Amino acid sequence: MTFRKLLFATTLFAFPLFLSAQEGPSTQAIVTVNSKSPQALTVQNLKVRVNNHETPLTAVDPVKPNGTQVALLIDDGLRTSIGRQFSDIQNFIRSLPEGTEILVGYLQNGRVVPQQPFTTDHKAAAASVRLPMGLPGLSASPYFCLSDFVKNWPGSAEGSSAQTGMLAPKARFVIMITNGVDPYNGSVSPMNQNSVYVDGAIRDAQRAGVPVYSIYYSNAGIRGGAASFSGQSYLAKVSDETGGQAYFQGLGNPVSLTPFFEKFTKAISESFVATFLAPGKVNSNLVEVKFSTTLGSTKLQSTRYIRPGTRITATSPSANRE
Repeated sequence: MTFRKLLFATTLFAFPLFLSAQEGPSTQAIVTVNSKSPQALTVQNLKVRVNNHETPLTAVDPVKPNGTQVALLIDDGLRTSIGRQFSDIQNFIRSLPEGTEILVGYLQNGRVVPQQPFTTDHKAAAASVRLPMGLPGLSASPYFCLSDFVKNWPGSAEGSSAQTGMLAPKARFVIMITNGVDPYNGSVSPMNQNSVYVDGAIRDAQRAGVPVYSIYYSNAGIRGGAASFSGQSYLAKVSDETGGQAYFQGLGNPVSLTPFFEKFTKAISESFVATFLAPGKVNSNLVEVKFSTTLGSTKLQSTRYIRPGTRITATSPSANRE
C-alpha cells in the first residue's frame, strides 16, 4: 500500500471517531472549582474531553441559589449521639442562600423517607430534623437508598411549570450523613472493597447528574477501625466518581459538623453548569467526561461519566456562551 493510500485509509478510519465526539444531544454537567482563590469558569478557560475526544463547550453558567436543590439525607441507623450535632445541622439548613430548595430525608430500609418535600422555607425544614432511630442496619444499605432516591428524585412546587406541570430541571446536590458501610458486601476487610451496590449507586447518580457529598458518622452496632475504613473508602469513591466530596475526621465521629457544612455550601457557590454535545442518544449508555482548566492553581471536581442528554438547568443564560 502506498503512503498516500495509507494516509487516506487512516483518515477515513479516524473521521467517524472525530464526528462521534462532536455529534449528539446537548448535555450538561456540574463542575466545581476547588481553589484558594477561585475564579469564574468560562468557555474560554474550561475544556472538556468526551470519550477522550476534545469537545467544544457551548455554555458555562454559574449555579444560582434559586436554581439549586439540596437533599440532606441522614442515616436512620446512626448512633443517637448525633443529637449533639442538631444545632449544627439546623444552622446549616437555615443558612442556605435564599431561594435554595432543601429536602430533609432519612435513609431507611433501602429508601429515603422525606420529612418534608423540597422547600425554600429553611426554618420549617430545620424544624423537621429529628433524632435517628439508632437501630443497627436500619438503612439496609445507604447505597440502596441513594440509588432509589436519585432515580426517583422528588419534585417541589418551586420546581414545577404552571404551563406544563412538568418539573423544571435544577442543579441537584446530595449530602449524606452516614457511616458508609455496605452490610450487603460482607466483610469490611480492606481486602474486600469492591461492592456492586456501591458501583450501582455511583452509576445511578452519574445518570442523574447529581454530585454526592457525604459526612462520615458512625452507625449503631457497627464498630471498629475496619468498619470505619470501609465506610470512608466507599464514601470517598462515590464522591470522587460523581463530582462531590467526602468529609471525615480520622476514624472517629467529628466534634462538629459545621466545618463540613461550610465547605459544602462553599462548593455549591463555586459550581458551574457546563453545556456540550455528548455522543450517543438520549438515555443511552454513559460516556466518559474529563474537565480541565487553564486557570492557575485550580482543581476541578466533576463526574467521571454522564448520560447523554442530561439537563441540569431548564434554560441557559446567554452571558457566557461561546
